[in-house]
Amino acid sequence: MSTEHDHSTDTSDLARRLLQGQGVDPDKKGPSQASLLAALARDRYELFMSDDGRPYGIPVTGPNIALPLRGKAGLRSQLARIFADTHHGTVPSQSALADAMTVLEGVASMANPRTPQLRVARHDDRIIVDLGTTDGRCVAIGPDGWQRLGASPVVFRRSGAMKPLPEPVRDGDGLARLRSLLNTNDEGFQLLAAWLVAAFIPDLPHPILAFRGEQGTGKSKGAAMVIGIVDPSGAPKRTAPRDLKSWAVQAFNSWAICLDNVSIVPDWLSDALCRAVTGDGIVDRALYTDDDVVVLEFRRVLAMTTIDAGALAGDLAERLLTIELQLIPDHKRREEAELDRAYTDAHPAILASLFDLLARVLKALPDVTLTERPRMADFARVLAAVDRVTGWHTLDSYRATAADAVADVLDGEPFAQAVVELVDKAGPDGLTLTASQLLAAVEIPDKLPKKWPKDSTRAGGQLKRLAPALRTIGIEVDDSQRGPKPKKQRLYSLTASAERRCETASPASPQAPKPSVTCGNRGDASDGPSASPHPAEGTLTPAQRPPTPPPLTCTNARGGTLGTLGTLFRTFSLVTPPQPRGAPSAAPHSPTSSSPSARPPTPAATPPSRPGADPCASASTAAKTSALAPLNSSPRCSTSSTSAGLTATGPRAASPACTSPPRCPPPTRRRRSDHPGTRH
Repeated sequence: MSTEHDHSTDTSDLARRLLQGQGVDPDKKGPSQASLLAALARDRYELFMSDDGRPYGIPVTGPNIALPLRGKAGLRSQLARIFADTHHGTVPSQSALADAMTVLEGVASMANPRTPQLRVARHDDRIIVDLGTTDGRCVAIGPDGWQRLGASPVVFRRSGAMKPLPEPVRDGDGLARLRSLLNTNDEGFQLLAAWLVAAFIPDLPHPILAFRGEQGTGKSKGAAMVIGIVDPSGAPKRTAPRDLKSWAVQAFNSWAICLDNVSIVPDWLSDALCRAVTGDGIVDRALYTDDDVVVLEFRRVLAMTTIDAGALAGDLAERLLTIELQLIPDHKRREEAELDRAYTDAHPAILASLFDLLARVLKALPDVTLTERPRMADFARVLAAVDRVTGWHTLDSYRATAADAVADVLDGEPFAQAVVELVDKAGPDGLTLTASQLLAAVEIPDKLPKKWPKDSTRAGGQLKRLAPALRTIGIEVDDSQRGPKPKKQRLYSLTASAERRCETASPASPQAPKPSVTCGNRGDASDGPSASPHPAEGTLTPAQRPPTPPPLTCTNARGGTLGTLGTLFRTFSLVTPPQPRGAPSAAPHSPTSSSPSARPPTPAATPPSRPGADPCASASTAAKTSALAPLNSSPRCSTSSTSAGLTATGPRAASPACTSPPRCPPPTRRRRSDHPGTRH
C-alpha cells in the first residue's frame, strides 16, 4: 500500500516540475482545453458561414481549401492534431472539442457569407479546376489558354468521395487517345467530347449523359473513364439511390456522378435528376436538434448507363444526351487491366487537349447567338461554339438525339399513341374537346395499361405533361380556352401542323378518286395515275415496263418542300383466268416437242407451307408468285401502288373476267363419331 502511495506522489511531483518549467503556476488553475482550442482556431483559420448555413474555416497560411467545422473529418480533427503538437502530446477531450466548435460556429456566423466551390469554379473570365491535391494546386482556363497555378484564387471544398486529378500535359492528341478507348462512332465521340468540354463550365445546366447499348458494349467501363476525366472518385459508378436523402448526400459531395445499370427510373428519382441538372436544394433536419435545418444545394454533371431504362418521363427525356455504343467483337475485346493502364497514361494528355478546346470555346462563345433555342439552350450554345472552332456538327447531332428521346417517350405512353392516332384522323381543323370527351374518343385498349388515365382529371394532367413531346412531332396542344357557362370546362385544342399532315398523308387516301381497273387495259383507266401505256394483249417485256415515277413531295403554300414521302412504285399481278366450261383443253405436252410455243407455261415455285398454316394464305402466296411467270393466255390484271410503309390497291371493275380467285373451301368439320375414342 505504501508503495502505491509513493508512486503517485512521485508522479504528482513530476507534473508540478514540468508545469513550473513551462512558466505555469501549478497551484493556479489555467485555461481550459476548450478555451485553448478556440484560441488556436481563431489564430490559424479564417472562419465564415456559407450561403447554405454551413460553417467553414480556411487556413490563414495554406491552401485555399475550406474545412467544415461540423463532422469529424474537417476542422475538428485538425484542431486536435495542432493541440497535441503544441502541448507535448496532450490529447484534448471530446467535450472540449465540442465546446470549442460551438464557440467557433458563433464566430463564423458573424463573418460575411461565402460559398466554397466543388472541383470547378468561375473566376472573372476564367474557369478554375481544382486538382484535388493536398497543397491546393489548380488549373486556370481562359480565352487565351490555360496554365497551372500553385494556389487557387477561389475557395474550394473537398469531400471523402473525391480523388486528385493529374496535372495536364501536352503529349500528342489526347482526344485521339480517348477515342481509341471508347466504343462509339465518330458522331457519338464528337458529341461526347463537346459534353466533356461543357462539364468544366460550372454555371450552366448540363444534360444527362446516357450510355445505351446491349450487354458487351462497354457501357460501364466507358462511363467510369468519362466521369474520371472530370471528377475522379473512389466510386465513379454508383447504384441508383434508395431515397431522396441518400441521393442528396451523394450529389452534394461529388461534382460528377454516374448511375450504373439503370433498369427503371421511378418518378421521384426522375424528378430529382431533373432538379439536379438545373439546380436543386434539399432541406433536412439537423442532427440532435428539433427545429434547426440544413440545406444541401447543388447543380451537378450526371451520367447513367442503361440497356433500356423503360418508359421515361418527358421532362427527363428532354434532358438526356444519348450515346449509342456498338457491340464489341470478341477479337477486339481488351482486358480491363490493359484499359486501365492505357487510360492512366493518357489521362494527362486528354485533360490538356480538353483544356485547349475549352479555351477556344471560351474565346468564341461571346460571338455565338442561336436563332432557335432548344430546351437546354445554354448547353446548345456551347455546342454551337464547339462546332465553330472544330467544324463538327454536334448541335445537329444533339437535336437529333433529343428528338429520338421524345419519340421514345411517346412510344412508351399508350395514351399518347392513342391521342396521336386520333389527331391524325381529324383532318386539318384538328380537334377541340374537353378532357372527358378526349378520354371517350380515343381508342381504348383491351387491357388498360398502368399509366392509362382513369378519369378526365388525370387525362387532362397527362395531356399537359405530354404537350412538349407532342409539339416536337408536329401536334400543337392549346388548353387556354374554356367552354360555355355554367360549367366552363377547359377545352383542349389538338391540331396537326401542315408538315405533319403532309408527312403522314397516304398517296392512296380515300378522298382521292381511284380509276377503275379492268382486265382489258391492265390498269389503263382513262389516263389516270394508274394508266398503263402497254397494249391490251401479250406479256410484259422488260422494255415495256413503265418507268419509275418521280418521288411524291408536298409543297407548303408559303414555299419550300415540307417532306418527301418516297418513290411510288407500281406492281402488276398477272393471273390466268379460269377456262369456261366446254372449252377445249390445251394439247398435252409431248416430250419430243422442241418448239417453245408448244410447251406449257412453267409453273411458279410454290413455297412449302408450314404445318398448321392457313391454306388461304398459302394459296394467296402461290397466286402472287405465279404472277411473275410469262403467260400466253389473256391475263386478268390488278394494280397496286406501294410507298415506304404505305400500300394502296386500286378497286377492281365488276367484270366477269376479273372476278376474284376462288376462295379456299372451309375446313371440313369432323363429326362426333369421327373422333377416336367416341362411343356410339
